[in-house]
Amino acid sequence: MDEIGMSRSAFYRMRARGKAPRCVRLPNGQIRVRRSDLDTWWASNCQDLSD
Repeated sequence: MDEIGMSRSAFYRMRARGKAPRCVRLPNGQIRVRRSDLDTWWASNCQDLSD
């Protein structure tokens, strides 16, 4: 979350609203985001801001 400059709580709020990148839950319960999904999400959000 440091990479995208977002707090953990803000990320989880976005995730609950369906606005976060696709997440993968690991067997130990941790949540991860694939690099390709993060890059796609980041590109689409940057595009939205520039419109």
